[in-house]
Order: sequence, then structure tokens, then C-alpha cells
Amino acid sequence: MADDPLDLFDSWLAEAQTSEPNDPEAMALATSTPDGRPSVRMVLLKGHGPEGFVWYTNLDSRKGGELQANERAALLFHWKSLRRQVRIEGPVERVEDSLADAYFATRARDSQLGAWASDQSRPLDSRTTFEQRFAEVQQRFEGGTVPRPPRWSGFRCVPEQIEFWQDRQFRLHDRRLFTRTEDGWSEGLLYP
Repeated sequence: MADDPLDLFDSWLAEAQTSEPNDPEAMALATSTPDGRPSVRMVLLKGHGPEGFVWYTNLDSRKGGELQANERAALLFHWKSLRRQVRIEGPVERVEDSLADAYFATRARDSQLGAWASDQSRPLDSRTTFEQRFAEVQQRFEGGTVPRPPRWSGFRCVPEQIEFWQDRQFRLHDRRLFTRTEDGWSEGLLYP
């Protein structure tokens, strides 16, 4: 049994990377508006460690706006093949520009261009409009490096709580809850 939730997360993620058929890094990201209206969507984990769990998005998207207005989030990893899930809750902060630039440079060129062409989460009159915008961006950056758009960056959830859920027969599940303290992490169990 791991005493450090980040070590345990690393172990579970490594197992998921060998057993999950698609996107073991996929996580549900829950945000809310300042008045408490929740929303959730799937995003991909792009980095994690003691400082937190990182993903990237358009800052003007719904999730980007909600995260900037209410700087708290919840994450959920569900690995069906392992019958496990991990819940993470905590405050959210923007990643450093240098980190966002470095990650953006690793994306496929069409993904980079798509970040420029898309007004993520905004109404779109037709697919043709988006395809035309994509073609314009392709032409704009033809033959050159595609820089990170100013409205595109990443967020980091700094975990205050991490819960590890393991399926057990007859719904007698195992639930371990780690809570951040001034001295590190405290651990407790939750009823199934």
C-alpha cells in the first residue's frame, strides 16, 4: 500500500496505460460558474506531479471561462478495465507561459492550427465555416512554425483531496481518501 497518493496515482495510471483500450489519460473535468452552475466534460491529462494535474484548453471556452471565474475544479479518472477510479479536488491555477509554449510545440501541426481556427464552445453556423477558417490558418502559417495562440493555455489542479476507489464484489468497494495537510498527506477510509 502506498502512503503517498501521488505515488499510488502513478502506479494506477501505469496499469491503466497497459489495460485501457483508449486514452488512459482521459479525465472528467468538473467546473462551475460563480453562481454554482456545474458542468463537466472529458479532457486529457498532459502532466502531473507534486505541483498538480495539468490540461490545456482555449481560455475563452466555457471551461476556460468557468475556471477563471471560479478557480476550483474536480477531476475524475475512470479506468473501466481495472474497475478503478480516482477523484481529485482542489484549487486551479494557470500554468506558466513557458510550460504552455513547450507543450503546444509538441502537438500535431493540425492540432496547433485547429487551436487558432476554433472559437471553442462558441456557436458555429456550419462545419463549412470552421473548415474555411482552418484553411485560412493553414495558409497564414504555411511553411513556418505555428506559435501558441494568446487565448490558449493550460490549467493545473493543485490537489487538496485525492480519493482512490476500487471495485469490490457485492458493491463492498474499497475507498481511500487522502487529504493534504500542512505536513503532507493524511489518509482515511470511506464507507462504500
